[in-house]
Amino acid sequence: MLSYYEFSEHLTSQDYSSVKGSIMTSVNRSGFTALKHFFFGPPKLHRDLHDGRDRIFCIASTQLTNENQLHIRALQTIYRCLTGSRFDCSRYGSHWEEIGFQGNDPSTDLRGAGLLGLLNLIHMLRDPKKKDLALDIYKLSLHPTQNFPFCVMGINMSRITLQALREDCLNRECNRRGEVNEVINDFYTGIYLQMYRVWKSQGKTIKDSGYVIKDIESNAKKNPKSVFKTLDEYLAKKKSAVNLDSMDVGGDNFLNVVETDAGQY
Repeated sequence: MLSYYEFSEHLTSQDYSSVKGSIMTSVNRSGFTALKHFFFGPPKLHRDLHDGRDRIFCIASTQLTNENQLHIRALQTIYRCLTGSRFDCSRYGSHWEEIGFQGNDPSTDLRGAGLLGLLNLIHMLRDPKKKDLALDIYKLSLHPTQNFPFCVMGINMSRITLQALREDCLNRECNRRGEVNEVINDFYTGIYLQMYRVWKSQGKTIKDSGYVIKDIESNAKKNPKSVFKTLDEYLAKKKSAVNLDSMDVGGDNFLNVVETDAGQY
């Protein structure tokens, strides 16, 4: 299966000259709105991070092609991670609907966020700290009454992430960390976590999806700091639970750690 690092490195190394002229990395503001944003809005993104920001938008503007084998491997990796299959599946077919695409060809759904939609999903599924959350969300997406299309919902989270980056909502965190990719992936995972909690606790169904997505986007852009904080707390709690579960309650020894087939991150 494809690792996040391999896919990310591949996308980073590509020539985006054909799409770079058409990307929109910021929101055009004028009048009072521009003045308010200048004095009271988030800080400007550090100049040395502009290339990383622009690359994210270029990736999102690039569509999946059958000629690029890494694109196909990315799709296959998502399918295998979610279904537990040991084998790749056909490029086209109804099996894609099992993991939450809306038809026989996932590339149709990806038009809203391009390859960033795949990159974000692979990050969450291949990161050892986040894969359990991804699988919990996927399990909820299969619920008899609360079901929703997992991958399409993920693409919506990528779209929200892009818009938050475009509106400068993530500048402060990018500046603090000194990079963009990690911030994008954590924000994506954080808002998917928020969606999962709202959906599960409030008994949401597919008819509520538009309202849920709108609220998640509005709240996340107003307070991005809380998105990162909530994710950090969730992952820390999960880690503590795993550490407790790995202890041998009957003695001083720890259970052996077994190797999984999760593969390289």
